[in-house]
Amino acid sequence: MKNFSVWCELGLSAATLTGCVGSSQRVSLDVPQQPNVLLIVADDLGYGDLSCYGMTRIQTPNVDALARGGLLFTNAHAVASTSTPSRYSLFTGHYSWRRPDTGIAPGNAGMIIRPEQETMADMLKRAGYVTGAIGKWHLGLGDRTGTQDWNTEVTPGPRDIGFDYSYLMAATGDRVPCVWMDNQRVANYDPSAPIFISYQTPFEDEPLGRDHPEMLTKLRPSPNHGHDQAIVNGISRIGYMKGGGTALWEDEHIADTLTARAVEFIRSCCDTTFFLYVGTNDVHVPRYPNQAFRGKSGMGYRGDAILQFDWTVGQIVKTLRDEGLLENTLLILTSDNGPVVDDGYADQAVELLGDHRPWGDFRGGKYSSFEAGTRVPLIVHWPYHVRAGKTTSALFSHIDFYASLARLVQGKHFKHPDAAAPDSHDHLRALLGLDRRGRDYVIEASPWTLSVTDGIWHYIQPSKGPAMNRLTNTELGNAPAEQLYNFNIDIGEQYNLASQRPEKASELKAILEKEKFRGYKL
Repeated sequence: MKNFSVWCELGLSAATLTGCVGSSQRVSLDVPQQPNVLLIVADDLGYGDLSCYGMTRIQTPNVDALARGGLLFTNAHAVASTSTPSRYSLFTGHYSWRRPDTGIAPGNAGMIIRPEQETMADMLKRAGYVTGAIGKWHLGLGDRTGTQDWNTEVTPGPRDIGFDYSYLMAATGDRVPCVWMDNQRVANYDPSAPIFISYQTPFEDEPLGRDHPEMLTKLRPSPNHGHDQAIVNGISRIGYMKGGGTALWEDEHIADTLTARAVEFIRSCCDTTFFLYVGTNDVHVPRYPNQAFRGKSGMGYRGDAILQFDWTVGQIVKTLRDEGLLENTLLILTSDNGPVVDDGYADQAVELLGDHRPWGDFRGGKYSSFEAGTRVPLIVHWPYHVRAGKTTSALFSHIDFYASLARLVQGKHFKHPDAAAPDSHDHLRALLGLDRRGRDYVIEASPWTLSVTDGIWHYIQPSKGPAMNRLTNTELGNAPAEQLYNFNIDIGEQYNLASQRPEKASELKAILEKEKFRGYKL
């Protein structure tokens, strides 16, 4: 562990800190050791899905407690409105849209982050951290798509990009393979049931959901979504799978399995400093929560899954507290992209939604260029170093986690990671609540186009993509003409002002062109 004085390195005086933290809280100007860093990334959790963000239909007391003890962001953004590109950018500090191969990854995708590419985990490991990744991955495993042998160690993997330990879903809950990968090997491997995966050809004598609806005992797919192939645990998936045996996961135990692994990792790190990424799966389809949560929200399985996510957060915080680690842990909670209600399974999420608005006051959602696609919850908790119970409107992007955390752990030796994370910038002061402005602008990506916001104005590039995803009932924000919206007067993005404010549209368009011209390629 390296000793450093984080606040002095940030150029802050005792008076500044007193004004930030308040006289009722103890203030430590000198941090005697690097803090643990715990990053919880929810899946498809919307800006309006948490009660601490003002929603009333569902209560998330454990997340709310984090917000009361920390800092809640109202203008934080994922880089992309879908999972794979969002997580790629978060870990690498490199815009996913600079590469053509960072779209939504199939379950048998090869590693998208290559071993030669620097990651946040690499950076923290060099700084003396023990590093772990638990939960949803969706960034590929193995060298090339479709070439993995799932019956032995799959390499390259998280170990090759900075993670000492990993316990992961290879992709998502709705895609095969439906097994946990424990340090790049199938957990609880069953040699009597070798695993074979295909995304092109079904396996002979393996039933498919579209042909055998009577075998779908837990969830059935929504029409035309494509979740009607391999059947695992009474739920049909995307892709074809044979084998697995006792290694196959049970969806109702995904949350408690990853929570138990996270708790175990934290307890094993009591005598060292750790970085832990926890990617929860709860709100992503297929939603089939543990019996302890089923039926408890009154909003169907999607609402129950949010309660389950809140429970996971509570268990992790309890472990930190019990082990005496909470005060020296920087805990960051966020989501990978905006929300979606029906994303492939008939789980009554639409029918029981009522007046709950997962997207809050914003337009769009997952897959969309409208604001709800990437504006996500962000809560930062670090006792005595982040002022408790405060809200910030500072503009922040996931792209800056890399450089901001590098600034934190390197102190006065901080060097901007230009080569390693070319698009990431140090906004540690905003992350800790000491800068109320944050970024000058944020760039957001959807599967079809880019947009940019300065926190007030939102410009969306012209696109030939569809205007609507009719399967998910999501407005995608694609249009052949430029779009410009002003959040101060039109938070729901109903009035396109591009023709009325051409100078503002040109200003934001120029930002996008400048960023694209920089053109870092890896």
